[in-house]
Amino acid sequence: MIRIVVSNQRGGVSKTTTTATLAREFADRGKKVLVIDTDPQGSVASILNLKPEKFLGQLLMERLRFEECVVTVNENLHVICSNRDTVKAEAVLMGNIGRERTFVDLFQPVERHYDVVILDVSPSINLLQTCSMVYTQQILIPVAMDFLSYQGAIAAIRTAESINPLLNTKIRTVGILPVMVDRRLAMTATVLEGLESLAKDTAIPLLPAIRTDQTVTKAARAGQFLADYDPRCKALEDYKHAMDALLALDGLDRKEAISR
Repeated sequence: MIRIVVSNQRGGVSKTTTTATLAREFADRGKKVLVIDTDPQGSVASILNLKPEKFLGQLLMERLRFEECVVTVNENLHVICSNRDTVKAEAVLMGNIGRERTFVDLFQPVERHYDVVILDVSPSINLLQTCSMVYTQQILIPVAMDFLSYQGAIAAIRTAESINPLLNTKIRTVGILPVMVDRRLAMTATVLEGLESLAKDTAIPLLPAIRTDQTVTKAARAGQFLADYDPRCKALEDYKHAMDALLALDGLDRKEAISR
């Protein structure tokens, strides 16, 4: 199976769009997918117009059954949504011994039901982001075409590198994904050049770029996946190419799921 966290230490870089679109693409290809939103803003539920009865915060604090907190989008795609209570849950976890392994203990027992687990995290460095990285061991970094997003990508890479010796983990960045790319803009050329150098220096693959597409905003406002709102849009086409490239990576860790 594949476990991956979508992260950048900068907001507004299409983390949630990337999470939702890749999750849907995996599901459409016949994979069983679990999406876990750890951001208190609850962006996954917002852009997909989901109406959960229970949230990640309650799963963490009230020890509810996993099935009580899952929203079934379709047969192949399940989501655990987040809301403001996630902040309270994080505060409670801070006092626990071995808190960084919370998601390992929580999700490993149920991951046998899935082929892919994708976590969407907040842009700030916090405990739940650390829990997500410790659980997945793999990071995908979307990078918008601005300097702060580029800096956020570097911060995400360095965060993983700093955690590894402290927690005896092997977290690594499996891909850099350029998003909101408009090649008519000078800044785009500058950021892409920087990402090419970063990829070369760190040996992290640079994935095919996702072009700027107003359909992304329109789909989010409509509470729909790109695949439902406009299956022919250029952003969705680009995400399909990016996922093909991601799956083709030799270094992508495909941990074997326990037999169903």
